[in-house]
Amino acid sequence: MTGKKLLRLAFLLVALGFGAWAIAGQWSRVADAFSGLSWPLLGCSLVAVLAALVSGMLMWRALLADLGSPLRFTDAAKVFFVGQLGKYIPGSLWPVLAQMEMGKDLGVPRPRSAAAFFLTYPIYLATGLLVALLTLPAFAGASVSQYAWLLLLLPVLVAGLHPKVVNTALAFGLKLLKRPPLERPPTRRGLLTSAGWAFAGWAAYGAHLALIVAGLGATGGRALALSAGAFALAWCLGFIVVIAPAGAGVREVAMVAALAPVLDGGTAIAAALCSRLVVSAGDLVCAATAGAAARRAEPVPAATRGD
Repeated sequence: MTGKKLLRLAFLLVALGFGAWAIAGQWSRVADAFSGLSWPLLGCSLVAVLAALVSGMLMWRALLADLGSPLRFTDAAKVFFVGQLGKYIPGSLWPVLAQMEMGKDLGVPRPRSAAAFFLTYPIYLATGLLVALLTLPAFAGASVSQYAWLLLLLPVLVAGLHPKVVNTALAFGLKLLKRPPLERPPTRRGLLTSAGWAFAGWAAYGAHLALIVAGLGATGGRALALSAGAFALAWCLGFIVVIAPAGAGVREVAMVAALAPVLDGGTAIAAALCSRLVVSAGDLVCAATAGAAARRAEPVPAATRGD
């Protein structure tokens, strides 16, 4: 086994270890809540999370294709999902470093991988804040008023995602890193396509939380809307507050506040912790499935394909 393969295996084992530790560390806190949820309901919640994660991968894949490196579904899934396990390792750069390294084997230049990776976050933030704006004020009201300042970021993010602004920022960043400019800068169509996949992901995440909330006693249209807004708000806040890996702790506080109109404090905490556990399990399932599928299929370098 070569040194590169050993390094990748070590990354995968460390990431899987931290991911498993994250799940095990939460189990004692959510065991009682899980006992009140049926396995079919939890299975449907996990399926919704998998759909959300696949939407996130397709968003990143659309950005990469727009930048000039279209990847086959299985290859893109392996690079994205295995790389995303790095978010469970303390430190913010592990996912992008892993994606850059694995993408290089498929003919994707490292600057292009980095550009696609970093573009996903403002798109996630802008679309997530929009989902929160459309769902929470009317249904949650005062319970989330302390997070209203987040909405001030929305017009800034929307303006910042204009192709001219994005291209200027990317060119400036690459210049600082003494890297050549991108051969194909992002286009309006590529950014809108990736935003569409982001909205699909938020819908699926909302569905996964709504299933958990329903199992804990809150049903109906209000609970469904609050679940979508609660997850989006929690993710956005967890991303902005980067002290804890993968937004641990911060997201749960915001989610509990957003669910307060339909669940009491203790039950809302249980819902938030169950959600994190299901999402963590989804990360591991996607990484394992994508890695196995890509191993069976011969990789197709992006540079050699015309589609």
